[in-house]
Amino acid sequence: MSNPSNAMSETPFAPDAAAAAALSATRPFYWSVRRELWENRSVYLAPLAVAGVVLVGFLFSTIGMPQRRLATLKLPLARQAAVIAEPYDFAAGAIIMTMVIVAIFYSLNALHAERRDRSILFWKSLPVSDATTVLSKAFVPLAVVPAVAFVIATATQLVILLASVVILLSNGVPATAPGGPDLAAQWVMELYGLVALTLWSAPLCGWLLLVSAWARRTPFLWAFLPPLALCLFEFLAFHTHKLWSALQYRLVGGLGEAFTVGGQAKVVISHPSQLEPLRFLSLPGLWAGLVIAAACLAACVWLRRRNDPI
Repeated sequence: MSNPSNAMSETPFAPDAAAAAALSATRPFYWSVRRELWENRSVYLAPLAVAGVVLVGFLFSTIGMPQRRLATLKLPLARQAAVIAEPYDFAAGAIIMTMVIVAIFYSLNALHAERRDRSILFWKSLPVSDATTVLSKAFVPLAVVPAVAFVIATATQLVILLASVVILLSNGVPATAPGGPDLAAQWVMELYGLVALTLWSAPLCGWLLLVSAWARRTPFLWAFLPPLALCLFEFLAFHTHKLWSALQYRLVGGLGEAFTVGGQAKVVISHPSQLEPLRFLSLPGLWAGLVIAAACLAACVWLRRRNDPI
C-alpha cells in the first residue's frame, strides 16, 4: 500500500511528472547536439588554434611596445583609439572569420557524412526523430559556433589586455590612455554583430544543409557552382547582375544593415548607443530569409527520412 506522497507524485498532473515529460522531450535534442560536438571537434579546436596563433603573434609584437605606446600617446585621440585597438580588432576578426569557415564546412558535411560512412543506419535505429537530428545539426552552426567564437574572442582580448598592462607598467609606461579601447562596448558590438550575422545568414546555412542532405558527391561544388552559373548566365544572356547583387546582399548585407545608421547608409555605427536592434529585427529581408531557412530545414527532414546510404 503506497503512502499519499507517492500516490501524489505518480499522478500524471503532478509538477514532477510535467517536468519529467519536458525533460524527456528535450533530452534527445540535447544529446544530439552533444554527439555533433563529439564528432566535430573543429567547432572549438579551430577557433582555439587561431586564438593561439594570434596570441603568439601578439607576444612577438610586444617587443618595442613601450616605445610605440609613447609615440601613440602623441597622436590625436581618434588615431590613438584606432592604433591601440588594432590587436583587439584583429583577434576578434580572425576568430569570427574562422567561425564562418567552420560553419560552412560543417553544414556541408553534416548530413552528407552520415550517408557516406553509412552511420545513418545506426542513428536511424535510435529513438530520435529526423526532425530532432536535423534541428540539432542546424543548431551547431547557428548557435554553438557563434557562441564558441564569442567566448574565445573575449578570452583572447582579455589575455592581450593583461599582457599589455604588465609589459607597459613594468617599463614605466602608462597602461591607460584617453583613446584606449573600451572592451565592454566592443564586446557588446561583437555580440550584436554575431547575432545579426547568424540571423541574416540563416538561409545560407539552410541551403548548405539542404545540399548536404541531397548531394551524393561533392556537396561543396553543388552548393556553390549552380548559383554562380546562374549569375553568369544572367550576365551573358541579359547583361544584368540582379541575381549576383541579391547573393551579395545576402552574404554581406546583414552587417551593413546592422552597423550603419538607418541601414545601408554612409554613417557607420561605432558605439553600442547607436545600435538599432528593433529596426534590424523588423527588416523584411531578415524575415524572408528566416522563412527560406525554415523551408530548407523542412526539406532536409524530408530528404533524411527517405535517403539511403551512399
